[in-house]
Amino acid sequence: MPESDFFAHETAVIDKGSTIGSGTKIWHFSHIMPDCVIGKKCNIGQNVVIAPEVVLGNNVKIQNNVSVYTGVTCEDDVFLGPSMVFTNVINPRSAINRRGQYTKTKVKKGASIGANATIVCGNDIGEYAFVGAGAVVTKEVPAYALIVGNPAIQIGWVGEYGHRLNFNKEGMAKCPESGQEYKLENNSVTRIS
Repeated sequence: MPESDFFAHETAVIDKGSTIGSGTKIWHFSHIMPDCVIGKKCNIGQNVVIAPEVVLGNNVKIQNNVSVYTGVTCEDDVFLGPSMVFTNVINPRSAINRRGQYTKTKVKKGASIGANATIVCGNDIGEYAFVGAGAVVTKEVPAYALIVGNPAIQIGWVGEYGHRLNFNKEGMAKCPESGQEYKLENNSVTRIS
């Protein structure tokens, strides 16, 4: 592992072959396995496992008790809530080795996944989407979508600051915190300012 300006608690285990960006913090009892790429200014909480070949962008925040399995990529500014779960095999069996069959999952820029949510592998999470606590994601999540429940269903849209967007008849909405404006058209949201 190349020398870098990151912090790792003395109880953290960091295997050889991973790249860790400057300003990243790795906390108690966490394990970074070989050949991971971890960006700058990430925060990896207590009891987190980052499996081989996982890619984390910059400023990814991972709360306690999360395992990020091989096949998962998180882009910049992703938030993974406490004890949320990724899977990486559709049909696991103890007696059958399926290591070569890991299904890829991408969590796109700015998305948040709430505490105790489960992401079934192969279902990408769109930019700035918000997965509610305890949700079980069994299909693709569109950009800016707000989803909850088991199985997860979409109940609305959120902006980049995480506030629910209320669209008018013209399909326009404004974030109450940032003032950013959004347009809803053909069941897709885009930021226009």
